[in-house]
Amino acid sequence: MSIIDGRAIARKYQEILRHAVAVLANDAVIPAIAPILVGEDSAARVYYRAKARLAEKLGIRFCGIKLPEGTREEDVIDAVNGLNADPQVDGIFVELPLPAHISREKIARAISPEKDIDGINPVSMGRMLVESASAATYRQLNARQSVLLPATPQAVMKLIIESGIDIVGQEAVVIGRSLSVGRPLGLLLLTEGATVTICHSKTRSMETITQRADILCVAVGRLRFLTSDMVKQGAVVIDIGINVTPEGIVGDVDYERVAPRTRLITPVPGGVGPMTTTIIMANVVKCASNRT
Repeated sequence: MSIIDGRAIARKYQEILRHAVAVLANDAVIPAIAPILVGEDSAARVYYRAKARLAEKLGIRFCGIKLPEGTREEDVIDAVNGLNADPQVDGIFVELPLPAHISREKIARAISPEKDIDGINPVSMGRMLVESASAATYRQLNARQSVLLPATPQAVMKLIIESGIDIVGQEAVVIGRSLSVGRPLGLLLLTEGATVTICHSKTRSMETITQRADILCVAVGRLRFLTSDMVKQGAVVIDIGINVTPEGIVGDVDYERVAPRTRLITPVPGGVGPMTTTIIMANVVKCASNRT
């Protein structure tokens, strides 16, 4: 068993981004990110601050907006529209979870597809789907300037590829079918040449499917959901879950029992999370490059 060190891979990629930001600065273009934080959710606040720190480290301008818990939905949309119209803002990101009275779908539709650095606007999703049909690989798809892929699925692909795992022909299983992670991740794995199965809450005899997986990605938001009897010997396990407990952040994988059965595994924290924040910045740089 070996650990996929998300922090180390992220630091390596950040050096590439720092150079790209410097190149843009020579053309008087400073990439700018504008996360929107609504309310006081502790996890959302942590992610907001993490983006601020990484933006400063990379030379990206941080234009974050904080709004109180009781902010009306239409006022959040007005804030998004203001950022859409600002020529100096390249990327817009909405921190989740939003307060219950605000529709994530309506906010997603309000974000300009050209500034949608987490790929949540329906136009962004449509571009990903259509362009993937003509891309030979995930990397070819991601290289297209018109395509902004969701950050977390992209982070998973980056970790797998940087770890030297050949995806072509492998059996990949994704547990979780959310629009932000599970479904797009399945599409990206398929684009790279894997045979993909997506499991969810209504999947029967899930363990018979997961036991076949060469690459097993878990994104269900349930503490230690994946147990050792669900994993075949020598599998690659990617834990995308983030669950806050009194002992700290814990993933969707029963790490201590599953890890000995794996070839490679991501820890939580220190796996997918740091890479996701880095990919968000990469998408900002891509948008700034488009602006030139």
